[in-house]
Amino acid sequence: MGPVSPTRAVMARWSAFPLRLMVGAGFMIHGYLKLGRGIDVFAAALAGLGIPAPGLMAWLTVATELIAGAAVLVGVRVALVTFPMIIVLLVAMIEVHWQFGFSSIKFLAVTVDGPQFGKPGVECDLLYLAAITALLMLPPDPWSFDHWRRRSHSRLEIP
Repeated sequence: MGPVSPTRAVMARWSAFPLRLMVGAGFMIHGYLKLGRGIDVFAAALAGLGIPAPGLMAWLTVATELIAGAAVLVGVRVALVTFPMIIVLLVAMIEVHWQFGFSSIKFLAVTVDGPQFGKPGVECDLLYLAAITALLMLPPDPWSFDHWRRRSHSRLEIP
């Protein structure tokens, strides 16, 4: 394999950036949607799934989606905050989406009201897990707080 081109090297430095934006914003949007419908509605859904302590778990899920999502969005302590995100995704996959198979889009029919779709499978959960895994393997991008913190810390070290 030959040397890495300057363009590819620049692109590699920024590879975490779009993943960070998508994962962070995606989690935050899911948290805000749950808040908008009401925590009690989400807790009732968790209770229907047999999740223990559904009220507490609803709040923990929303807090994870909002706080960890915001942290990933700006690139703060990504390696730390992604682990609760992974737990939320795994629970969603196993308890909710697994029974509906793989595909996140199940076209059912076209009605007077427009296209109708079925319940989503695990596809989106797996994509989020892949993006989070990539974020854990990649160095922080130049616009993340983790990158800034790493640079500031390395400047303070005595050679």
